[in-house]
Amino acid sequence: MKWIITVLLLITSSPILAQYRYWAANYDSLNQVLHQQPTDTARVRTIQHMLDVVELTEPRRRQQVLPLLQELFVLNARTEQLDEAPYRELQAGVQLWVKGKNYQQALSALHQAVELFDAAGHPVPLLLIDLGPLYNALHDSDNRLAYFGRKLTQYKVQGVVENEAACYLVLGGSYRHRGDYNQAISHYLHAADLFRGFHHRLYINELMVAGTTYAEWGNNQKALHYLQESATLNEKFAISGLQRFFSQQAVAKLYLQQGNYPEAMHYADLTLETARHDSVDGTQFKAYGLVLKSQVLLALNQPQAVLPLLTRAQHISDSLHMPITARPGEFALDATWAQYHTLRGNYAQADKHWRLAYQKATEAHFQMLRPKYLKQIIRFQDTYGAAEPVRNYARAYFNLMDTLDKAQGSSLVAQYEAERVEQVQNAQILRLRQEKVMQSMRLRQRNQLLGVAGVAILLISGLGVAVYRQLQINKQTLAQLRATQNQLVQSEKWAFVGEVSAGIAHELQNPLNFMKRFAEVSTTMVDTMHNPEQKDGLEQEILVGLRQNLQEISQHGIRASAIIKDMLEHSRAGTGQREPTDLNELIREYLYLARQAPELHEKTQAVTIETHLDPVLPLVSVVAPDIGRVMLNLFTNALYAVVQRLQTADAAYLPKVRVCTAIRPGTVEIRVQDNGVGMTPEVQAKVFQAFFTTKPPGEGTGLGLSLSSDIVKSHGGTMAVESGVGRGTEFVITLPLA
Repeated sequence: MKWIITVLLLITSSPILAQYRYWAANYDSLNQVLHQQPTDTARVRTIQHMLDVVELTEPRRRQQVLPLLQELFVLNARTEQLDEAPYRELQAGVQLWVKGKNYQQALSALHQAVELFDAAGHPVPLLLIDLGPLYNALHDSDNRLAYFGRKLTQYKVQGVVENEAACYLVLGGSYRHRGDYNQAISHYLHAADLFRGFHHRLYINELMVAGTTYAEWGNNQKALHYLQESATLNEKFAISGLQRFFSQQAVAKLYLQQGNYPEAMHYADLTLETARHDSVDGTQFKAYGLVLKSQVLLALNQPQAVLPLLTRAQHISDSLHMPITARPGEFALDATWAQYHTLRGNYAQADKHWRLAYQKATEAHFQMLRPKYLKQIIRFQDTYGAAEPVRNYARAYFNLMDTLDKAQGSSLVAQYEAERVEQVQNAQILRLRQEKVMQSMRLRQRNQLLGVAGVAILLISGLGVAVYRQLQINKQTLAQLRATQNQLVQSEKWAFVGEVSAGIAHELQNPLNFMKRFAEVSTTMVDTMHNPEQKDGLEQEILVGLRQNLQEISQHGIRASAIIKDMLEHSRAGTGQREPTDLNELIREYLYLARQAPELHEKTQAVTIETHLDPVLPLVSVVAPDIGRVMLNLFTNALYAVVQRLQTADAAYLPKVRVCTAIRPGTVEIRVQDNGVGMTPEVQAKVFQAFFTTKPPGEGTGLGLSLSSDIVKSHGGTMAVESGVGRGTEFVITLPLA
């Protein structure tokens, strides 16, 4: 059973699962966690995590990141936990990006941030992906391609898979903008294969983008394969937002291209539904959805229903200054206006919008769209223009291109697809070769084992008699050892009973002697009070003395009862039912009880109590009342120690008690530390012995730490002490997790 548990622990703590959990974290969820973190160190780690998973392409995220970075610098000034240099460059880049005036300087600062993160060995795939839109804003596709090509080579050599995947993603988009579908799809699939190991959302996204690019290239079969696979995974992982919208839009376009208008309309309506429920990018998504639905209605020859849709989309586009291409893909507003005006017979407006669409694609260096729009312009001129030579030339050219596209459409497969098949085949060949080698090795080992087995049988037969004789001797010896062991156990048992009885008798003798002496004195005082020769005024004095004596007798009786109670607790320690327990909550409860104790309550008001309790401490299976008794004893001793020192220390002394919890490999650690009077080495050596105490008579039984040590041992844990005179004491308890 133990090895099964060990395997499960190894699986659940594997690096792959840890990567999934890290990169799949939600920014808003982490922001909620941040406000609950109790320590500066934990807050720094959470902010680092938030900066790793944030997407700066969203304007509101860029606004949120700046105060987050400032908080990181304030916390790091106290903890000195990380190198601020890359985060300073990140801050500079984001500030310039937010201002929106100098994208080149913003890009340079973010480049420097990436270099510093690389030097620190810290992957930043989301930051690399965010550089793409900055290059697009600068219309600098050549440098974008060159930069990410260099970084891809670097990360391949260094083995930084997360950054390598990000480079493949951005390069895929660069090749797609250039109209190089082969390279684009190959890079998208490379990125998907790498993202699959640590980021399922981006893995699904790259499959989806590969599908839409196949559709643009003309291979609808491959497009449908990847789009269906990504849609299934979207449902499995409950992906929403841009990714769900993009998937629905891509399927709608594919059905529109195939002439399946009912399905195309269904998915166009789904995009508008997704836009309605998106609180971040809903307005932008709505504009895309309105254009998409307009395209389906135009294909159904229903131009009268298109005008209000395109008018609303144009209003959104003008208010948001939407470019011809953004994160959801091509924003074909002008092209759709051109189709609408053509169907309505308004050819001048149609020609204007076709030329406007081509102009925007050219200005954005969107090479994928330029041939598409140029083709539409020539076809439009061919149908509605007046230049007969241009019409004939364009008709022949496009008829030829359509024929070639149709002939090649079913055979267009990205280069990486073939590489994938070849990788699978090579893996199968390697596996078959390894199996053949293993079979040969097993055959040789079997023949060797047969020979060894024959020799072993002969040796075993010869040793059988000797073993049998030795067994008889061992049986006799074992019987003698058991008899001796029983005698030793009985002797040790009675010796222990004698030792404990002597200790109890010694501890009880003191209060009983006091009680006897005070009783004798009281008897004498009573006799004196009845002596007629004594003066009347003496009776009142004798009564006061009797009351004091009776109080002393009561206190020593209480002490005797406490000794007996502690001994009974000794005998019951570890006999309760263990249950999963929140140790942090248990510590808070008993720390409060210790401070409210009547004998210490007034004296501990000046004591500072610090708690550093690990917020992710797991539940531990313990007998909660027993462990609570241990905590109460340690807290009471710590408070007593600092109060004792406070009585003789100078004004500069600040009494302090510190309680910490932490996770260690296989255990949970509890530390209780004070800066009180401390202990000498001699006292420290006896601190866990029963009936040993340094407190004045009547204030302690000497059983508290002995009982605590026994309780911790009964839980399979350890209890240690480190102390020094004048520098305080620290108790360390470890309890096993399993």
